[in-house]
Amino acid sequence: MEVNEYIESAGASLGGPPARTIAITNQKGGVGKTTTAINLSACFADMGKRVLMVDMDPQGNATSGVGIDKGDISGCTYEMLVDGVDPGSVVLPGPIEGMEVIPSTLDLAAAEIELATELSRENRLRKALDPLKASYDFIIIDCPPALGLLTINSLSAAGEVLIPIQCEFYALEGLVYLLRTIQRVKQHVNLELKISGVLLTMYDVRTNLAKDVEAEVRREYPSMTFQTVIPRTVRLSEAPGFGKPIILYEPSSKGAWAYAELAKEVVRSGQERTGQGTGCAYRHSGDHGGPAS
Repeated sequence: MEVNEYIESAGASLGGPPARTIAITNQKGGVGKTTTAINLSACFADMGKRVLMVDMDPQGNATSGVGIDKGDISGCTYEMLVDGVDPGSVVLPGPIEGMEVIPSTLDLAAAEIELATELSRENRLRKALDPLKASYDFIIIDCPPALGLLTINSLSAAGEVLIPIQCEFYALEGLVYLLRTIQRVKQHVNLELKISGVLLTMYDVRTNLAKDVEAEVRREYPSMTFQTVIPRTVRLSEAPGFGKPIILYEPSSKGAWAYAELAKEVVRSGQERTGQGTGCAYRHSGDHGGPAS
C-alpha cells in the first residue's frame, strides 16, 4: 500500500498528542537524522529534562549509537507495535542521566507488512506512547528514511516534526515533497501536527555550495528554518562508533556546541508557543562559530 493510502485511510478526527513529542524525519538517508535524534535527546537530558528517545528505524542506528548492544535486547519497538507489549517494559537506560531509550532491531522491518491489514495501523505508536507521556518532558522519535507505515506512525504520535536537511544541491527538492506529505498527514491523521523547524546539517563552511544552500533555504522558508546550523565535523562522525552522544564523546567540539544551541532553541520555541518565555530566538551568527572542532 502506498503512503497516501496509509494517510487517507485514517480518520481525520484523530488529534495529535499535547506533549512535546518530536519526530525527526526525512525521506532521504544520510542527512544527520539519527545523529540529531541522539544528540538532541542527550542535550535535553543534560539541561535537566526527562527524555525518551524512540528508535523507529529497523536499522537501529540510534540504538547502537547510544551504546546499546542489539544482541542483548529482549524487547523493542517491534514488540510494542505488533504484539502490544507494555511500552514501559522495553524502555532501557540511555547514556546520560535523564535519558531513556526504546530500542529497535531488524525485527521492526517486518512491522510494515504485519500491520498493513490491521485496524488503526497508523496509530499504534501513538497509543503505545500515550501512557508514557506524563513521565517525560520530551519524546524524540527517530524515523526511518522512507515515507512508509513506520514513519506515518511516528508522525501520528508526534506533536512536532523536525526536518534535518544536508547542505547539498538537491536539498530543497526533497524538502518540498516531504512538506507536502506532512501536510497530508496533518489533514488525515494528526490534526495537531506542527513543523518544529528545518535543520541545516553537515554544513561545511569552506564550500560555497553550503553557503548557497543555506541562503536558498532561508529565503524560501525564513520562519521555518532553525537559526542553529550543524557543522560537518570528524568528531560527530566518530561518536556513534563509541556509543556516545557528542556531549560525552567530545564536549568541547563544534558539534557539541551546535547541538546544545539547537536544544536551547527548541526549548525556547516551545516556551514562546505556550507563552512561558519572553526571550527572543537564538540569532544566527553568520559564520557558524563556536568551539574549535
